[in-house]
Amino acid sequence: MKKRNVALLVVMTSFVTFTATVLGIYALLGFNGQKMKDVVRFFGALRFIETQYVQDVDYTKLIDGAISGMVKTLDDPHSIYLNQQMYEMLKAHTEGSFGGIGIVMGFKDNKVTVISVMEGTPGEAAGIKTGDEIVAVDGKPTHEIEPEEVAMHIRGEVGTNVVLTIRRAGEEDQDYTITRATIQVHTVAGQMLPDTEGIGYIRIASFSEHTASEFKEAYNNLETEGMKGMILDLRENPGGLVTSCVEIANMVVPKGPVVSVVQKDGTKEEYDSKLEKEKYPIVVLIDGNSASASEILAGALQDTGAATLVGAKSYGKGSVQVVMPLYDDDALKLTIAKYYTPSGRSIDGTGIEPDVPVEQADGASNDTQLLKAIDIMKSKLAG
Repeated sequence: MKKRNVALLVVMTSFVTFTATVLGIYALLGFNGQKMKDVVRFFGALRFIETQYVQDVDYTKLIDGAISGMVKTLDDPHSIYLNQQMYEMLKAHTEGSFGGIGIVMGFKDNKVTVISVMEGTPGEAAGIKTGDEIVAVDGKPTHEIEPEEVAMHIRGEVGTNVVLTIRRAGEEDQDYTITRATIQVHTVAGQMLPDTEGIGYIRIASFSEHTASEFKEAYNNLETEGMKGMILDLRENPGGLVTSCVEIANMVVPKGPVVSVVQKDGTKEEYDSKLEKEKYPIVVLIDGNSASASEILAGALQDTGAATLVGAKSYGKGSVQVVMPLYDDDALKLTIAKYYTPSGRSIDGTGIEPDVPVEQADGASNDTQLLKAIDIMKSKLAG
C-alpha cells in the first residue's frame, strides 16, 4: 500500500509539474482563460494515457489520432488529416497518374456518389455508372470512413483488386470487383460539332496540373478548323486546381476579376483575367455535379456576360482547401477560405443557377441539354 501511495504521489507530482510548465509557456504566448484550460486538459490526458495505460502506447499514433480527431470535429467533408500513405496517394493523384479505377466521386448529404466515370477505365468496364452510391469499399461501410478517405481506399497498387458495394436506384445493392490500373488523367477533349456551321465543343472533365495546356491545344485546333462559337461542357466536373481554372479563364473571360478568395480574417486574394476581349460567343453546360473550380469558371463567365449557362443548378462547393505538409511525411488538408464570383456571389452550399434551365431525363437517348445549347449558339451566331 505504501509503495502504491508513493507511485501515485510521483504521478501526481509529475502531472502538476507538467501542467505548471505548460501554463507558463502558454501564458507567455498570450493564452488565457478557457483556451489555457483546454490546452491543459489535452496535454494532461495525453500524459496520463502515455504513462498509465495498461499497455505500451505508440506516442506518434496518439498524436495522429488527436490531429485527426480535431479535424473531424469541424464537420467539413473537405478537411482531413492525411497520414503518410494517404498523403503519398494525394500527391500521386494531383501529378496526373495513379493506380485506381477511373471514377470521380462527390460527397454530399452524407453519401458518396459517383459523379463521373472516365472513358476507357476499369470503372467503366465494370459497369459503374454516374449517380451510383458507393456504400462500402472492401466490405467497410463508407459511413464509417471520412469522405475524403474513401478515394484513398479505392486507389492502390496497380493490378490489385478493390470491391465496391454499389447502391443503384430501383436495384439491390451489388458488389463490383474491379482491378486497379494506372489512370492517366486526360481532362480535355474538343471537336467541331457536325452540321452546325462553326460550333466548337470542348469538354473539361476536371482541372488538374495539365488541364490549361490541354485546353489551349484543343482551343487552337478548333480555331484552325473555323470555329465561330464555342460550347464549353463542365457537366460532371468536380473541380480541381484553381490555378488551372484561372489560366483557362484568361482565354475566355473578359479582362477583370475571375474569382476572389476570402480567408477567415478578411484577407482577400483576387485572380484576374487579362483578356482584352472575348473572341467567340460561348454557351456553358453545367449540372448538379459541376463543382468547385468548374463553378468558378462558370460563375465568371455568367457574371461578366461572356456566356449563357444551360443545364441544371451546380453542386455548390465554394470553399478552398490547402494541403499543409507536417513533420512526418504527413499533411493536413484544411478548408481555409471561401471564393466569390466577380459580382461578389458566394455559391457555397447554394450552387449556380443556369440562365436556361434544362433537365436531362434519366435514360434519355438524346442529350437534351447539349441540343438546347446548340440551339442557343445558333441564335447567337445568327444574331
